[in-house]
This record gives sequence, C-alpha cells and structure tokens, in this order.
Amino acid sequence: MKRLLILGGTGDAAELAAKASVIEQIEVITSLAGRTRNPQLPTGMVRFGGFGGEAGLVTYLREAKIDLLIDATHPFAAQISWNAATAAARCDIPHLMFIRPMWLQVPGDEWIEVDSVEVAASVLPEFAKRVFLTIGRQQLAPFASLDGIWFLMRLIDPPAPDALVPPGIILCDRGPFALDNERQLLIEHQIDTLVSKNSGGDATYAKIIAARELGVKVVMVKRPPTPPAEKVSDVESAMQWLINQVC
Repeated sequence: MKRLLILGGTGDAAELAAKASVIEQIEVITSLAGRTRNPQLPTGMVRFGGFGGEAGLVTYLREAKIDLLIDATHPFAAQISWNAATAAARCDIPHLMFIRPMWLQVPGDEWIEVDSVEVAASVLPEFAKRVFLTIGRQQLAPFASLDGIWFLMRLIDPPAPDALVPPGIILCDRGPFALDNERQLLIEHQIDTLVSKNSGGDATYAKIIAARELGVKVVMVKRPPTPPAEKVSDVESAMQWLINQVC
C-alpha cells in the first residue's frame, strides 16, 4: 500500500482523488488550503490548512509516510507548487504536477494580457467603466482605489469585513457557469471589460465565450512560472503515472 498526497482545491484534484481511490494499492489523502468556506470534499481522507512553507511540508511528508505526491492545485497557487517540488526532491519521493491547459486566444477575442493582478488594475482606467472582476476575493485591493469604474465582483466566499473592496456589487457563486448565465450577466450589468486569471479548464470558460460574443474586452492575467517537474494536463495521464508508480 502506497500513500498518495494530492495537493487539491480544484475540480481536477477531486476527480483525480475519486479515481485514485479505486486503486487498491493506493491510500489517498487530499490536502485543502482551507481558504474556501464549505469546500466540496473529495473522496478519501482530507486534511485542512497550510503546511508552514517548504520545511513544514517536508516534515509532513516524512511524518505521514507519504510515498507519492501530486500537485493539482490552482494554476495560480505558485508558492505551494514550488514548495511541493522542492519538498518532494528533499524527501526523494515521486512528484507529479497536474496543470490544466491554459486558455488560448481565438479569433474574435479582444484580450489584453498582463503579468499580474496589479498590472491589470493599472490598465483599466484607460478604457473601462463597468468591469466584471473574476479574480477571487484575496486580490481585490488593487482595484479599490480606481475612480470612475464600477465593478461586478464574483467570488466563492464574501471578502473579509475589513478588506479593501472596489465600488460595485458582490455576487457569491461557484462554478461551473453556463454560457446563457454569463451572457445575461454581461448584458444586465452593461459590462465593457472582463478581468480574469488564465485559469484554464471548462468550469469558467463560458465567461470568455460570452465576452467574445458581445465584444467585451478581456484583461487576462498570465500564469506564474512553474517549477521544474514531471507534468501532465489531464486526469487520464495522471492516472497512468499513478499506475506506473505502483506496478
């Protein structure tokens, strides 16, 4: 029996945990950062909270006798991914990164690609008046000081009471989102600009399609660099990697 730790918090991680749990030779533990209230729990054992950096993760891997590590965190969870790569190397355990394919610009898209959320905020005053902000609740502050711009902010959980929040409306909802729903939001709130991270996947891509159809500009935040590691982009490939590890 091998113990597999999945660094989760994504739909891909939950799907992987469910399929990996069927393999008799593998015991699955999924780690959730605990930033989302009432998260959808994956199959198998679950732990909550951070590890305390790279050193804390090394300690956990050793104490929990983890044999295999799969990083299936959000593409923008850069720090934990770098910690995972280093910790796995220090503990000499097989390590895999699951990275869903990023969205690619297609004809009809009007994208402005930027390197960070802060840069996204800095370019908005040049053209935006009504913005659909879909970057999560932890990075609202850079937009709070912008004058003359109204925001529709879609979040899984509401921001903290003392958080800096831009003027506008907060909509708490969880994907996946249907195209009709996204199209209606953009029309109803007269959105002229969408701000999004390039998360990839299908669950939230409908907003990109709706923006394309309606001629809405998209400010797209590029993904951060990833550490050197063996990488796959689909659950089937991750499962094949697991099977190879236990056979």
